[in-house]
Amino acid sequence: MSPDVAQEIEKLREAIRYHEHRYYVLNDPEISDAEFDRLMRRLQELERAHPELVTPDSPTQRVGGAPAEEFPKVRHSTPMMSLDNTYSVEELKDFDRRVRELSGRSRVDYVGELKLDGLSIALHYEDGRLVRGLTRGDGVTGEDVTGNVKTIRSVPLRVEPARLAAWGNPKRFEVRGEVIMPRKAFEKLNAQREAAGEPKFANPRNSAAGTLRQLDPRIVAERQLDTYIYQAIVNGRPPLEEHWQVLDSLAAIGFKVNPHRRLCRRFEELIDYIREWESKRDRLDYEIDGIVVKVNDTRLWEKLGATAKSPRWAVAYKYPARQATTVVKNIRAQVGRTGILTPVADLEPVDVGGVTVSHATLHNMDEIERLGVRVGDTVLVQRAGEVIPQVVKVVKHSPQGREFRMPKACPVCGGEVFRAAGEVAYRCVNAACPAKLKESLLHFAGRRAMDIDGLGEALVDQLVDKGLVKDVADLYQLTEEQLEGLERMGKKSAMNLQREIENSKQAELARLIYAIGIPFVGERTAQILADHFGSLDRLMGASAEELEAVPEIGPKTAAGIVRFFHEPRNRRVIEKLRRAGLRFEQPPAARRGARPLAGMQFVLTGTLPTYSRDEAKKLIEEAGGRVTGSVSKRTNYVVVGSDPGSKLEKARELGIKTIDEAELVKLAGKTAPVNA
Repeated sequence: MSPDVAQEIEKLREAIRYHEHRYYVLNDPEISDAEFDRLMRRLQELERAHPELVTPDSPTQRVGGAPAEEFPKVRHSTPMMSLDNTYSVEELKDFDRRVRELSGRSRVDYVGELKLDGLSIALHYEDGRLVRGLTRGDGVTGEDVTGNVKTIRSVPLRVEPARLAAWGNPKRFEVRGEVIMPRKAFEKLNAQREAAGEPKFANPRNSAAGTLRQLDPRIVAERQLDTYIYQAIVNGRPPLEEHWQVLDSLAAIGFKVNPHRRLCRRFEELIDYIREWESKRDRLDYEIDGIVVKVNDTRLWEKLGATAKSPRWAVAYKYPARQATTVVKNIRAQVGRTGILTPVADLEPVDVGGVTVSHATLHNMDEIERLGVRVGDTVLVQRAGEVIPQVVKVVKHSPQGREFRMPKACPVCGGEVFRAAGEVAYRCVNAACPAKLKESLLHFAGRRAMDIDGLGEALVDQLVDKGLVKDVADLYQLTEEQLEGLERMGKKSAMNLQREIENSKQAELARLIYAIGIPFVGERTAQILADHFGSLDRLMGASAEELEAVPEIGPKTAAGIVRFFHEPRNRRVIEKLRRAGLRFEQPPAARRGARPLAGMQFVLTGTLPTYSRDEAKKLIEEAGGRVTGSVSKRTNYVVVGSDPGSKLEKARELGIKTIDEAELVKLAGKTAPVNA
């Protein structure tokens, strides 16, 4: 190996770390996403060619681990204590009085920080490298979620030792902070869950907590968590004499620190700060539920001490819940960008926390039944930082109350409204419904679908808003002149995009099936359907019974497919795609060969000798099998490697057959590992 390769790898890592910090921490990128992707791809290529040079803190290792079987419990270096709450200025004055009395000082400086509504995390570094990430747990012991923490882009995997000079160049240190889910990421996640027929998360805090405890780091990476760091610990105590200095040093070292903090020399400044952010909190892209107040002089922290659960040098000022009662004037179905119909309550306008509220979500029909809400009822409405206000409960039923029923036709396009058995969601099955057109276009153009590079949100917004595209098939009618007329689209960009659209006509049948947005049909299901039917026409003509006869296609998926192709508007779009020249047939040569594992379910546990977890999964799926995350009576085989977890015990309890890697390869009819 040439020394030049190692040097190039290290330079790439340094550049990527720099640009990640600019983008994810400072929110001030210097290069485009495409340029960043090129750097990352080059680093991945070099590391694949020279695996001996891969290090744990390389930017490529943010999402590299296999799904965990469980999270080990680890004791915290010092307890992660909860804060006492105050709810009024008088209670905060009492806190200030106690601090001054215990410290023997007539005046104390405080630092005010936004109280983020997320999940506490402790990050441990050794020799500048992230070695462990722990949840708060019970405050004494937390769960080791290091693999998941590494996927959070604002968390440095490595800290340059030179930046630790102000802290005395410690070999080990710990930082603590909050993991949050920004509101935009929360909205996107709930839209995806709704489209998949899964229950939505109640709020960003719940979704952040649920995400960080996912056993598969790849799922965590997709959900765009973020962090803000608010504490540093070196040898069991803060590294500097002032908390304000600690926060500044954390930012200088490379951690993301909330910029809206304030050093308050007078108690009145602290009150002004609290009131300021109570009125400005909705401008933030994340949830806060109050202000954290800390004594600035960290030398006093030990002197002030703590109660059994809370430090005496810090307190939380909690903002009051924002609720009001009003009357439900009407309930209507609103069609979201994924085609899901959501019931929305139109309300008598009411002031809730300084904002006039006229509408509130009712989430779904199950929620309406749980609340027992009807048109005419008096309800309690809450604005607790959620994306839109919500109805909390019925205060008084109206004698003339009118029940709401979900419409049978889409209120936007008139398409059929469909609810699968066992599902909460009602959805419009018209792929060209204007309400979900933008989302449909983005899905169609996605990398895993038709892979039309360059067709992003900003461009899709323009195409739809200007009326140039009314369904996905219209993409193939766009001219260079039309594209050049859009913002930020010169002649070269227009040519490149049109070339991408033209190239997408050669996409495999499985990609097209996935791209057109059939309910419950993901990538794997699309491939199974393409392999089984061989053409889109045969798939369109299949009955529910024929579909259910296909391995892994259940009644819900079969019903969704039949409904989708029964909708006349969808058939018209498909005919337009046919005329545009897309591939509706899968050539026999491209059809998958023998599928010896068809219909079988596998579970992987432990480390296999030659296959990575992804390679083993790919081997099984290409042979027709399916990999699941837990052992059940439906499991056919558990593939066991070294250091297996609790899944092996479960397999023995249920009498499930266990095999090793060699037996798996033999079952699949293969002889060597596949490329991941």
